[in-house]
Amino acid sequence: MAVNLNKPELWKTDICKSVDMYNDWFMKFAPVAYRETRIKTTKAVEETLHKTSNLTDVKVKLLREHPGVLPTLRMSTCPPIAVDRLVGLAGVSKNLVGCMEEGKLPPRMPAAALEGELEKIGTIIEKMADPDIFVWLQPRRDPTEAEVHRAATIVADRLCGAVANPIIRNAQEKRQLAAIGAWLEARGYKRLPEGIKYNAMPPGTYSFRLNVPVKAEGGVTSINIPIDTAVMPRTAKPGELPLMIEAKSAGDFTNTNKRRKEEAQKVNQLRYTFGDGVRFILFLCGYFDSGYLGYEAGELIDWVWEHRIDDLAQFGL
Repeated sequence: MAVNLNKPELWKTDICKSVDMYNDWFMKFAPVAYRETRIKTTKAVEETLHKTSNLTDVKVKLLREHPGVLPTLRMSTCPPIAVDRLVGLAGVSKNLVGCMEEGKLPPRMPAAALEGELEKIGTIIEKMADPDIFVWLQPRRDPTEAEVHRAATIVADRLCGAVANPIIRNAQEKRQLAAIGAWLEARGYKRLPEGIKYNAMPPGTYSFRLNVPVKAEGGVTSINIPIDTAVMPRTAKPGELPLMIEAKSAGDFTNTNKRRKEEAQKVNQLRYTFGDGVRFILFLCGYFDSGYLGYEAGELIDWVWEHRIDDLAQFGL
């Protein structure tokens, strides 16, 4: 039974309420999430400064043992160096820089070549280190503890600014899952640990971040599809699939329309594997306009607005 996908006369009102709810959350809690991440990042930057003798000695040994410091080092220059720019400036392998951004080194790169390219990277970082942030570099002297902390905070701001959207998105996802969990717990549902199999959930239980294996195109191989929340209704019969809920939030209308095909692809893979009886819905908060809703409705994907979370009950919960 359709709950919201077949009621376009309600969409405009719900869109406005959803936008208001997201904006209210953003104003109250997004700065907190950002600050918490910045505090952690500042400590990590301070550790990097310590390892590099406060950016005066970017050793090959350091880069080899701690390749994950590269993003911090890139944000420590004037101007900050983008990944591709560093590749060009240092004349090093793009694969090497890409691996270091992920905290690792290319496993097959010859040792001599690796040593030479890491030295080039270190030279560029030292040469372009921002003297307005690292005030002890020109003229060279020992920094005070306050100067190191101030510099680390600035670099942390640069790092967090580059990933601000993921920080906010992760905080919002945690909040949405907490809201679903609280609603279910209030109705007697018990949470199962992550890693439980979708077909091993007793009635009256739920789990977050469940992997469901589906057939890939052609049906020869299988892949895992991550499901934010899976709920096995109390009235479920043996062999019944759980209700699968995808938590979605958005801070603007543009990104939602770019991402709207993701849900359709996921549900089509589920239907290809398990048949048309698959129950997959969205849990929405934020900027989802009529174009997005119409697209999802066309794919027979229903949804629950977070500001009307009690609609979950209409899906047999």
